[in-house]
Amino acid sequence: MSERTSARMDDARFEAIYEKYANDVLRVSYFYLGDRHQAEDVTQDVFVRLLTNAPDLEVGREKAWLLKVALNRCRDIWRAAWVKRVVLGSPAMELTPAPDRMDENLEKQELLASIRRLPADFRDVILLHYYQGYGIAEIAEMLKVPEGTISSRLSRGRKKLEDILKESGAQ
Repeated sequence: MSERTSARMDDARFEAIYEKYANDVLRVSYFYLGDRHQAEDVTQDVFVRLLTNAPDLEVGREKAWLLKVALNRCRDIWRAAWVKRVVLGSPAMELTPAPDRMDENLEKQELLASIRRLPADFRDVILLHYYQGYGIAEIAEMLKVPEGTISSRLSRGRKKLEDILKESGAQ
């Protein structure tokens, strides 16, 4: 293998991975951040890192690597003080849905907002399990923590989410 090949991912493989997983990375990023533009920036950053870092990915493990990098990048953005001040302090600007879908839309927004309030460890496993369909063993391998820890985080995360939803319903 030449230096150029080892230092850079093969263009055909990169394009295949991008075509297959770009939407998943964008969806996870959007769910986590709640902002389309930021999610697009994270998606671009993830694929630039894939191209420039050229990690030695096993076939079939590409998505796990991409989502882990995306979650880490989203966490970095989420922690930034200006995001907490600007995004959490202002209402989301969306089109008003048709009246028959209004309640359903409000429930989804409330659930997403509540999930975003969870600590990162709980938010990550809930996102990977319920929104990406990964099993406990897969999440444990991806995040490099024991399966028991993932099970515990899911259970405790659901309980915290329930508490958050009850709290917001009382206000």
